[in-house]
Amino acid sequence: MHLLLVEDDTRLARALVRLLRDDRHVVDVAGDGSSAMDLVDTADGSLDAMILDIGLPDISGLAIGDRVAGLDAGADDYLVKPFAYDELAARLRALGRRATSSRSARGGRRLVNGSVVLDEPSRRVTLDGEEIALSRQEFALLECLLRNPGRVLSRDELLDRAWPVGAALTPNSVEVYIHYLRTKLGHEGTRIETVRGVGYRLSDR
Repeated sequence: MHLLLVEDDTRLARALVRLLRDDRHVVDVAGDGSSAMDLVDTADGSLDAMILDIGLPDISGLAIGDRVAGLDAGADDYLVKPFAYDELAARLRALGRRATSSRSARGGRRLVNGSVVLDEPSRRVTLDGEEIALSRQEFALLECLLRNPGRVLSRDELLDRAWPVGAALTPNSVEVYIHYLRTKLGHEGTRIETVRGVGYRLSDR
């Protein structure tokens, strides 16, 4: 799932991001309401769920006193801090099953660029109709690029969005995996463009 975590406690946010990415979610993070709204705007409808702390520094949040009030205000589910990660993970899986069922009824969710197709429910990538084998990290990086066609993503953005927190990194980790992707994508690999001194962009031409 593509998740947006909105949490101003940086230690808790780092821990949750690591656990969520270990569970193979794509996670964007915001530390305040304004940043969260910016991320929602740029996500262009690709978010599957938002994990929201209602007590943010710049937004009063929902005046929720109990679980029922939270659900009536529009939330799918509600957890009171402190909570066990296993419980959060189980509730996300339940949301994911509902979303997958809904997507299946609509034909599924796919990210497409040229002849590259990434099917999210099955986690399969095809090139010219033929499946290509990607590692977990290559898949996460390609998914990040496909969600942001035409947009230049800096090295730091790619590390933050596509790599698990605490992952072992080398100074050229992004460059290495960009090279792997270009090679595996064959003739479509040229769509991953280097913007010198800035980062990388997946062409939407």
